[in-house]
Amino acid sequence: MTFPVVGMVGGGQLARMTHEAGIPLGIRFKLLSDTPQDSAAQVVSDVVVGDHRDLDTLRSFARGCDVITFDHEHVPTEHLRALEADGIPVRPGPDALVHAQDKGVMRARLTALGVPAPRHRVVSDAADVAAFAAEGAEGAEGAEGSDGGGDGAGDGFPVVLKTVRGGYDGKGVWIVRGPRDPVAAEPFKAGVPVLAEEKVDFARELAANVVRSPHGQAVAYPVVESIQVDGVCDTVIAPAPGLSGEAASHAQELALRVADELGVVGHLAVELFETRDGRLLVNELAMRPHNSGHWTQDGAVTSQFANHVRAVLDLPLGDPRARAPWTVMANVLGGDFPDMYSAYLHCMARDPGLKIHMYGKDVKPGRKVGHVNVYGDDLQATRDRAAHAAGYLRGTITD
Repeated sequence: MTFPVVGMVGGGQLARMTHEAGIPLGIRFKLLSDTPQDSAAQVVSDVVVGDHRDLDTLRSFARGCDVITFDHEHVPTEHLRALEADGIPVRPGPDALVHAQDKGVMRARLTALGVPAPRHRVVSDAADVAAFAAEGAEGAEGAEGSDGGGDGAGDGFPVVLKTVRGGYDGKGVWIVRGPRDPVAAEPFKAGVPVLAEEKVDFARELAANVVRSPHGQAVAYPVVESIQVDGVCDTVIAPAPGLSGEAASHAQELALRVADELGVVGHLAVELFETRDGRLLVNELAMRPHNSGHWTQDGAVTSQFANHVRAVLDLPLGDPRARAPWTVMANVLGGDFPDMYSAYLHCMARDPGLKIHMYGKDVKPGRKVGHVNVYGDDLQATRDRAAHAAGYLRGTITD
């Protein structure tokens, strides 16, 4: 029997963990990586080092692959269309992936579908940002008892600015506090389109993770709470504490609808704001395995990585249900303690149920170098275990 070859574009930790999920199935992986030292390049046997922005490199890499999928969303859309024209299955395809690549395209399409989102508009300069803010202030004045969804004073500020392509983990994002804030001019210096959004006064951030196959089968994972620190995901709690069954079902149905309408194949993460009055607004989309789904490696019957592999190969999808009442994922960020391996003795002896996942990256301050998963019956105890392990590995906790 000939097992398929999955071509993975991008050599980061998502590719590393997706490859790991394919090993028990006998799936072979071919990797297009920026460098031989990338996280996935350390563990995949068939590695091509090259530039994903070069069409000839992509075409050469795709030879011998049964399907192409992604560790990131940065491959030019026109290159993906060229691969499809060559007869190579690309999953998710360019018509779907562009909604995760381009925030302007994403906002326009979701608005057309009636999907709730923060107020937004593509802007051209700082004056346009001020005009956008003023429109929000006028709307707030016209809505009795409403603050327009933002947290500014009566002038429509603050406003969030995002480059429509390329932003990640807080990069490519600026918060403009007022009409004379010099930050308003910064995003336009790069000469790329900029999206302005109201700054939502949300209660918390949630994520609805779903997986969809080419023939339309889809599964939804429990909705999670995602806790951010300085624009970077710090902790994920599955399921989201205190979220009603009705709200959770609504979030899952919303994510499944987006996946179907956009024709997503593979994993889709729909990042959501839960407002203080209980509304759900779509913040971002990611069409690949996602940090908010890392808990599924140990806390779900079938992980996001295994289901992504199944989906891109059009295999029947696995069970997304949780194994335990609570699972907590805590990211391990680099700090001033580079020798994380020496911390294993303490962490593993202290908590035999702890699951550690490291990415093979050099330790740099603030860099995601791994994560830990903990599951259990008591939420606070599970959170404490995850926080202690992540802190000890980083070196911020010493006992």
